[in-house]
Amino acid sequence: MPTPLLSLDPAGELPLYEQLYRALAGRIRAGELPAGRRLPGKRSLAEQLGVSVNTVDTAYQLLAAEGWLDARPRSGFFVAGRASLPLPGLPQAAPVPPAPAAAAAPVWQFDCGTSGVDTGLFPFRTWGRIQKELLYAQPGLLAHGHPQGDEELRAAIADYLQSYRGVVCTPDQIVVGAGAEYLLSLLAVLLPGGPAALEDPGYLRPRAVLGNCGVACLPVPIDAGGMDLDALEASGARIAYVTPSHQFPTGVTMPAPRRAGLLAWAMAAPGRYVLEDDYDSEFRFDVRPLPSLQGMAGPDGPVVYLSTFSKSLAPSIRIAYMVLPRHLLGAYRARFSAYASTVSRFEQQTLYRFMAEGHFTRHLARMRKEYRARAAALTGALESAFGADRLTFGGRQAGLHFLLRVAGGPPEGEMVRAARAAGVRLAGLSEFCQAAVCPPSTVVLGYGALAAGQAEPLAARLAELWR
Repeated sequence: MPTPLLSLDPAGELPLYEQLYRALAGRIRAGELPAGRRLPGKRSLAEQLGVSVNTVDTAYQLLAAEGWLDARPRSGFFVAGRASLPLPGLPQAAPVPPAPAAAAAPVWQFDCGTSGVDTGLFPFRTWGRIQKELLYAQPGLLAHGHPQGDEELRAAIADYLQSYRGVVCTPDQIVVGAGAEYLLSLLAVLLPGGPAALEDPGYLRPRAVLGNCGVACLPVPIDAGGMDLDALEASGARIAYVTPSHQFPTGVTMPAPRRAGLLAWAMAAPGRYVLEDDYDSEFRFDVRPLPSLQGMAGPDGPVVYLSTFSKSLAPSIRIAYMVLPRHLLGAYRARFSAYASTVSRFEQQTLYRFMAEGHFTRHLARMRKEYRARAAALTGALESAFGADRLTFGGRQAGLHFLLRVAGGPPEGEMVRAARAAGVRLAGLSEFCQAAVCPPSTVVLGYGALAAGQAEPLAARLAELWR
C-alpha cells in the first residue's frame, strides 16, 4: 500500500479510529482497495500515520465486524471478497422527488357531508367504563380470536338483526370486519365473478373497491322504486349492489313489490347475488322499515346482507359485518379461515357488552330523537329562508341526509362551489352519477355532523349564496 495512505486530523471532531475507519471503508466501497488486497500491519500503519496501534486495531475490527475486511490468523486483514466490486447492470435509482407538503384539511363552518356523525353523542362514559373493565379483567383478549369475529358479538348482532331488521340468520353466518370495504373485498373473491350492477346515482366507494378487485361495475339507473329491474336484466350483471332501505344518495325506499322482483331476478339464474347494504337503517323517522331483503329471501337465499356501526356509534370504531347465505359458508371458510379478524377483540367485546346490557338500544333511541329534531329544524329553517314553494326535499324520512332541490336556483356546480368557498361542506347530486341525468340545482345535504343550533345560520348562509 503506497505511502501516504491517507491523513488524519488529530484536531477533528471525530475520534482518530473513526476517521481511519471511514476513510478505509470509503476506499473499499469505491473499489480503490480491491477484494483480496492485504492491508498494512497494524504497527506499520500506526507508524505511517503517527497514531497508536490501538487506533488502527479498533478501525480494523470495526471494518471486519461490518464485513469489509476478513481477519486471517497470523496473516493480517484482507479486503473481503466482492466488498469492493462494482455492481454492473443495475440501473441508477431515479432521484426521489420530495414529498409534497400535506394539504391542510379544510375547516368547515358547516359540515353537511354525508359521512359524518355528531361525535358529541357518542356514549363516552359507558363505552369507556366497559372497555376499562375488560382491559383489567380479561387479558386473554390480547390473544387471537375467531377469524369471523368473537362468537358473543356475532350472537348479539344476530339477535339485534332478527328483532329490528327481520334478518334470519345464526351467528355462524356472520363475519365481522374492519369496515364494509374490507368485507366487500372478500366478497369480490368469494362470489362467482361479475359484472356487478351498481345504482346510478349511487354510493361511490363500492365501485372503487370492486373495481380494485377486478370486478367490472355497470351503472344501472334507479327510479322512484329503486334499481330499475328491466335495466338490471338487460345489463347482464350477476351481482346487484343495492341500498334498498334508504337509497344513497336519493333516499328512495324500495317498495315490497320491487324487492320481490329483485329477488326473483337473483333466483332466475345460478350465480346471481344481491348485496344488500343496510348502511343507516337504524334511523327512520316517519315510516316503518320494510323487512330486509335477506329476511325475505331466507337464510340460504341469494342475498348477502352488509351493515356497519359507523352511523350508530362512530366511523372510527371500524366494526362492520356481513351475513352470508348458508351455502357460501364452506367456500368462505376454505378461502379465509387462515385470516385473522381485523377488529380488535377489546372493541368487539366492548360492543358485545354494550349491546347485551341494553345500552345500544337506548343509545339508538336517543340518537333517533336527536336527529329527528335536527332534521325538522333544518328543513324548517330552509323553508323559512328560501320559501317553502321553492324547495323540494327527497329522502328525508330516514337516514342522516336528504336531497335539496332549489327551484330557480343556480346550476348545481355553482351552488356547490359557492357553498364550499363560504365554509359549507356539501356535495352535488351529479357527483354520485355515472350515466344518469340528474335534476338541476340539486345538492345532497347531510346533517349528521351538524352541531345543534346550526340550522338557522346555515339556512341563512345558503339562501344568501343561492339567491
